[in-house]
Amino acid sequence: MTVERALRLIAGAFVAASVVLGYLVSPWFFAFTLFVGVNLFQSAFTNWCPMMTVLKRAGLPDAAKPA
Repeated sequence: MTVERALRLIAGAFVAASVVLGYLVSPWFFAFTLFVGVNLFQSAFTNWCPMMTVLKRAGLPDAAKPA
C-alpha cells in the first residue's frame, strides 16, 4: 500500500467514524469531520499533510511517479 492510498483510507475512516460519533454521541464530533475536510482541502494545494509524514516514517512507499 502506498502513502496516497493509505491516506485516503485513513481520511475516509476518520470521516465515517466522526459522523457516526456525531450522530450517536455528541454533535461536537462533527468538528473533527470539519478538521479532516479542511486538512484534505489544504493538502490539495500544498501536497502535504501531517498524516503523510507519519505514513512515510512508518515505511510506506510513495506512489510511482508517471514518466
